Order: sequence, then structure tokens, then C-alpha cells
Amino acid sequence: MRRRRFVQLAGAAGLAASGLGAQSSSGRPVRIGVVGVGSRGASHLRTLLDIPGVEVPAVCDINEERLRTALDIVAKAGHKRPEGYSKGVDDWKRLAARDDLDAVINATPWELHTPISVAAMQAGKYAATEVPAAITLEQAWDLVRTSERTGKPCMMLENVNYFRNVMLVLNMIRQGVFGEVLHCAGGYQHDVRYVNILPSGELSWRGVYAARRNANLYPTHPIGPIAWWMDINRGDRFEYLVSMSTPSRGLNHYAAKKFGPQHPSATRKYALGDVNTCLIKTARGCTVTLYYDPQLSRPYDLGFRVQGVKGIYSGTLDKFFIEAAEGAKREEWEDPAPYYEKYEHPLWKTVPNLPQRYAHGAADYFVLAEFVKAVRNGTQTPIDVYDSATWSAILPLTEKSNAAASARVDFPDFTGGKWKTARPVTFDA
Repeated sequence: MRRRRFVQLAGAAGLAASGLGAQSSSGRPVRIGVVGVGSRGASHLRTLLDIPGVEVPAVCDINEERLRTALDIVAKAGHKRPEGYSKGVDDWKRLAARDDLDAVINATPWELHTPISVAAMQAGKYAATEVPAAITLEQAWDLVRTSERTGKPCMMLENVNYFRNVMLVLNMIRQGVFGEVLHCAGGYQHDVRYVNILPSGELSWRGVYAARRNANLYPTHPIGPIAWWMDINRGDRFEYLVSMSTPSRGLNHYAAKKFGPQHPSATRKYALGDVNTCLIKTARGCTVTLYYDPQLSRPYDLGFRVQGVKGIYSGTLDKFFIEAAEGAKREEWEDPAPYYEKYEHPLWKTVPNLPQRYAHGAADYFVLAEFVKAVRNGTQTPIDVYDSATWSAILPLTEKSNAAASARVDFPDFTGGKWKTARPVTFDA
């Protein structure tokens, strides 16, 4: 992925009478348990240890070698060696139940994201999860209802929302540069067949999903920024979608080239179509085109497009076209430099002072730092449980539409009508 620099996003609203907030804002460390320390979780762990005031008293993983490595990471960073949890696939439950944690972060296989987050909130802790936050509508509702009942936030760690161009466009929208935004597009377009099929030729846990489910399995990278740009759950909402997929050919082709045409992974029938296209209509009548293209030969491209009445942004080109002054005529894409110069969000200018060694540039640092800030201050997380549920729900909704010959499928209103109250994403120095 491209290296980017990013900005900080502040929490939008306080949580009522949060005992956790009162304790954390008293100056004591924010104590976080981490579940799942494979490559992604270990990256999160290293980043957490760079955030001032964070302690990691507990780490869980069923893989003993990965767990030992994670415990060593914490100790070598000068912190007390955490307690390790590896007694079976459910040992994360013991970690979540500890009374000395303020929050639990998980980077586990997708099916565990909701159960771990729910257990954390039920135990009075903030929850943060890798993407997607849920893989069924039932799980999405479970997150929402648990968060509302306990008063504890659940933040999906969607780092693309912190990309430099994403934040620039958001700032330009807020200043009216594009006029009214009517249409957005984006997609997870990234050849990740090597993630689905292991070097041994066997399917990874992600590959099992490709074999069984035909849907947009990974919608949150593009839809998170789009939802911010379009004020989704903050004055508008996704109302319904239709979805369709191509046949599945890419994984068979990949496996045949690597392991031979008779290999089980080359002859297996995969449910997941190679390219999924989803169209979304909002309550205000605006539209979204969403793509999922993870198993064909192609370069990485999130394919962002923002179309307003007065102009357009192309993320693929990283160029703009804003209507000219009265009487002027031109139809060429414009270099982005003047727009970065004029509309760069003020917080982005703090980025050069931050470490640049994190995965995906500084994005991983900021998404975790903003979660920690919310825990410390007892405030709402910048990506709240309604966002986490809505963005993740695209997975089961596209699956349902695909199975019904691209029929219309309605989005649940996870907010219970709260979306009608405009509450734009806000920023704080």
C-alpha cells in the first residue's frame, strides 16, 4: 500500500457519567488488553507502546510462539511483561473479564470481532476491533445494543479514514468547495490472492470466506471515508443497496499457476465472485458506487471519486476539477498541489513531528491514538458503534442481494433515527 501521512481526529461527544472517563482523566495510564497478535495485532501492539500513557497488562493469542513474541515486545519496550492468555480458543474471555483493563483491542479472524467487542463492553471496557466489526446483521445489532446498554463505545479501527487525501477532501467539502456532494465511489481493489491461499497451497481463514460467501467481504476501507464525506449517520443514512458479482476465476488461476492445475485449490469452486459491484442510495437521494476486486491481477487502488455540484475529485489520479470563474472555459484535471496548499486540514500539519515507521504510514498511529484519547477522556470514539455497524453491514447485505438476483436490500437504521440530527465529524487540536 502507498505510504501516506495523516491527521488526528477528535472524539465528537462525551459519554454521560462515565466512571472510566473520570479515572482515566486523572492521570493514570490507559490500560489496554490485546487479543490476537499475528502480523496485524503485533503491529498494533508496537504502536500502542509508542503512545504516551499506555500500558498493556494482558495479551492473548492461541499461537504460543506469537504470544511469546508479543510479550517480549512489551518487555523490550521497557514495560512490565504482560500476562499471556493462550489456553484454548476462548481464553480471550478471561482477558476481557479482568478488572484492571480500560479497553480491549482485537485483531483476530473476522468471526471473533463481534464476540470479543461485546464481551469487552459487557465487562465495562471500551472496545476496538479490526475491520470489519461484524460479518452478519445479527452481530451488527449485537454491537449496537450492547454499546447502548452499557454506555461503552465500540470503535472499528478503520485507518483509511485518516489518509491525507481523505481528510483534505473532507475539509474541502466542509468549506463548500465541491458544492453539494451528490455521488461518491470507491473500492477495495487490491490483488490479495496470496492472503487467501497460503504458501502451502491450503486456504487461509480468509480463503475459507472466499470459498463460502459471495459478497463484498471487505467494504469498510472505501465506505468509511465515503460515509464521512456524505454525513452518513450524521444527517443522512444509507437507505438501500443492490449488488452483483462476476464469476469466480482469479483464485483458480492463481492456484493453478503456483501449484499446478490439479491442485485442490486450483479445482475448488469458490463462491466469491472476482469483482463485486454495489450501488447504494441514501435517504437524501444521493448515490454511492462501491467495488470489491481482490482476486484478479491489478495494482492497488481505492478508486475514490467525489462528485459535487461544483467539482469532482479523483483519488486514482489524485487530481481535482473545480468549476472555473464565470466566463472561463476549461476541462482539464487540475494538479492537487494548490488544493493541498490551501485546504490541508490544520491538524495534518502536525504529522511531520510524528514517527513515520508505522504500517500504512502514520494512519495506524492516529487511529489508535484517537481511540486511546477517547478512553482517557471518557468521550465517544471518533468512529462510533453506529458507524462500525453500518459500514460492516454491507457484507451481509450484498450477500443477500447477490443471492436474490441483485434485488434491493434495505439497510437497518442502527441509529434508531439519530441520523436525522446533523452531527458532522469535528476536529480538535
